Amino acid sequence: MSVAYVDTSCLVAIAFGEKGATALARRLDGFAELVSSNLLEAELRASFQREKITADARLLNRVSWILPDRPLSKEFTEILTVGYLRGADLWHVACARYLAGRVGEVSFVTLDGKQRTVAERLGFRV
Repeated sequence: MSVAYVDTSCLVAIAFGEKGATALARRLDGFAELVSSNLLEAELRASFQREKITADARLLNRVSWILPDRPLSKEFTEILTVGYLRGADLWHVACARYLAGRVGEVSFVTLDGKQRTVAERLGFRV
């Protein structure tokens, strides 16, 4: 089963029809399961509010939520040893790392360059 952790940047690009959004949506459709932190919903809804458009909750229909049951201190430390990320970006990568027993089993899909670089250094397929 192919699993992808999806970052907010991807759904924002699709929602606003940014360049490459159609190809990105097809790529996401190729995964059996999409997962993310529920921070994605807050970031997505804030983007809709900022742009003064009605939120399209259908974008979230395929997303399963990762809800860590412990602090992610171990993941934060591991991630920050390979590169710096801002808080929300760090949280997304840490949640993906929490999910992945072996990092290579989960793809990390993002449009953020720094996040992509750090995820690659950790061994995620990006």
